[in-house]
Amino acid sequence: MAEIATIARPYAEALFKAAGTDPVALSQQVQALADVAAQPQLLQFADDPKVEPAQVVQVIGSVIGAPLSPAASNLLDLVIQNGRLAALPEIAAQFHALVNASSGVSDATVYSAFPIDAPALADVVTVLERRFQRKLNAHVVVDPELIGGIRVVVGDEVLDTSVKARLEQMRVALTA
Repeated sequence: MAEIATIARPYAEALFKAAGTDPVALSQQVQALADVAAQPQLLQFADDPKVEPAQVVQVIGSVIGAPLSPAASNLLDLVIQNGRLAALPEIAAQFHALVNASSGVSDATVYSAFPIDAPALADVVTVLERRFQRKLNAHVVVDPELIGGIRVVVGDEVLDTSVKARLEQMRVALTA
């Protein structure tokens, strides 16, 4: 069987070409579709041979609750017709990566021992944007094991200023 990323790539690229002038709004809709399509109950329902594709579209539309753009609706119809509903989360991830690449933005995950409020996060993002030399979309993940400080992951780059990392460095230095 083909790798899921290989299956998803042509869909994501075609959707990116069809996105037009506002790929960010489309990205949000595609992510909503992906979140619904990731549910095992929905995949089981869609795989039932007695269920028509139109019924699957109707169920997904009722779960999302908001009207879909023509591009998102066409994508949904196409993946259901081709039996690729399970690939929708990967399609959304690849589409999001294409949107970010075209706008010069990267996703950043900020791991913190404690929750970070919005003003403090804005300050952290400003410093990180200078450090990584690009615009960042940051989201925070609370990880109490860090003890203090933050750990930032941008793509394959990691900036770890946590207390846990410093203690590990000290342990290595003392045992060397």
